[in-house]
Amino acid sequence: MSTRTDETAPPEATGPRPDHNPGIGHDVSPYPKAAPSDPTAPHVRSAEVEVDAASDAGPLTRMWESIGYDEINWTYTPTGRTLLNTFGEMTERGFHVRPHYVFCSGSGFGIPHWGNGNVYHERSDGSVTYDFTIVDQTYDAIVEAGHHVLVELAFTPRDLLPEQAEELTVTPSPTVYSAYEAGQWSYPPRDYERWGDLVAAHARHCLERYGAEEVSTWLWELWNEPDIFYWRGTPQEFYDLYSVTARAVRSVLPEAKVGGPTVTGAGVEFMRGFLQHTRDQGDPLDFVSFHTKGSAFTPWRAYGPTGAPAAEQQSPSANKMIFEVQRLLQVIAEFPEYHDLPAIVDECDAGVPAHFSAYDNGNFAFQNTEYFPVFQVKLMKKLLDLNALEPVQVEQATSWSFYFEGERYFEGTRAFLTAGGVEKPLLNAYRMLSHLGQRRLAASSSAAVDVAQIDHATGASMPEEVDVLASRGEDGTVAILVWRHTDDQYRTDDAETEVSLAVTGLEGSYTLRHFRIDADRSNSHTRWAEQGSPQVPTEDQLAAIKARQGLEELTSPTQITTAEGAFRTTVALPLPSVSLLVLDPAGGTSE
Repeated sequence: MSTRTDETAPPEATGPRPDHNPGIGHDVSPYPKAAPSDPTAPHVRSAEVEVDAASDAGPLTRMWESIGYDEINWTYTPTGRTLLNTFGEMTERGFHVRPHYVFCSGSGFGIPHWGNGNVYHERSDGSVTYDFTIVDQTYDAIVEAGHHVLVELAFTPRDLLPEQAEELTVTPSPTVYSAYEAGQWSYPPRDYERWGDLVAAHARHCLERYGAEEVSTWLWELWNEPDIFYWRGTPQEFYDLYSVTARAVRSVLPEAKVGGPTVTGAGVEFMRGFLQHTRDQGDPLDFVSFHTKGSAFTPWRAYGPTGAPAAEQQSPSANKMIFEVQRLLQVIAEFPEYHDLPAIVDECDAGVPAHFSAYDNGNFAFQNTEYFPVFQVKLMKKLLDLNALEPVQVEQATSWSFYFEGERYFEGTRAFLTAGGVEKPLLNAYRMLSHLGQRRLAASSSAAVDVAQIDHATGASMPEEVDVLASRGEDGTVAILVWRHTDDQYRTDDAETEVSLAVTGLEGSYTLRHFRIDADRSNSHTRWAEQGSPQVPTEDQLAAIKARQGLEELTSPTQITTAEGAFRTTVALPLPSVSLLVLDPAGGTSE
């Protein structure tokens, strides 16, 4: 159904000037390239892990239930819809889904790192029309899969460009469209009143199409990363645009949750200025958003032989990400009136940018392998631990990942699917996390890295660890994640770490199921490599790959009876790997 209606700079740096363009973001961190791990450091050979199933540690914030991506026009493709439905099977409340480019002008054709919703149009007489054809297709696909929209209100439509946008030009070439796609969309709109009318019309249309109950679950956010090249205006121009935007949303949806400013991990002063502005102006502000990335590989793209290994081995750093999140949480904490607002880290990723691959730089290969899902599970737990240290709490940590049209098999981009609709190992991390219950349990590991003790001074990578995250569901099911990981995708170990796991506070009998992600299990990439890494797999080869792409069990389900309320076992963990142990009360199932 279509609808047409007439209606990283250093911490002390300020936001960018119109001519500031450092590249594709996130390379302005105080330490953009994490220090490599110590290859001579000893491996973790053993660990004692304890879980107290009777010790309730409070609600478990399901911060991982959020995804986003640049290519808005792939949301409603058959593949996009299938992937959204896959995530719908992993949640009871739905994910928040954040696509870029909803207000950009275009034909509805998407390519990597570009898309358009094509809403705003001006006639020759200056009157305005709105076309929600693409918006409807996009949001329908999200809502029909059981999810909710994180509405990114961006960027400037072509008909709202200011005169200074003509400063940005491109050399005509068969590989470019125009200066608009090249970045003119990042200039502030020339008319803030018309922008406000556009925002209000968009909110009104969503309310009429999806209803108040559904739209009340949405988050409304202005722009994306205005502290770098996504915004070619001054910080004050952005702050003023937020005032217009937030009030426009609230004029239609008085209870809407609005927020920003979606800065990068280096956007300290931009964030501070934004919060000062909203406080002083009395602007609506229901959440504060920002981003973090775990790496900025140098170079992002190397023009060398196809598939050549990286010239320098580099890896993502969880330490870098925790540092950036904590630093921005502390900026928010400078404003006591905002202590109760949730923090939304609505791009929270090990690598950047999403569309660069192992063919651009061999270090992106981690996005194909078991390294990535274990990293992501570890990161979610560290962010949960960080919440215990800071007055402002992270509520969502969005994976900026979806899928890419036209890829080779295991291209190495940051995506949940590769060619042929094959699910990558990363998707299984989210399947594991979906098993966690509503309440967090007290759990500890003798070989864990404590976020309170991390040395942020040098940007060193997080060392090897064994850590644990445990939960209890409303039906009494206990779910335990335990992993072994180090921030070095090139470091492996011929020996497994023996983990002694003790679970106390249990009652009665349980069915135990043990799921695993490692180099051999829940790993379509390994299956593909075993077939000879074919780019034109046969039907049999593709079937063999897909047969092993989902979350796999390490052992068959077993029945256990706890002795004196305790259960003990040993888990052998290769590097890297993550195990999920699910203890269902007798007679229960865990599908």
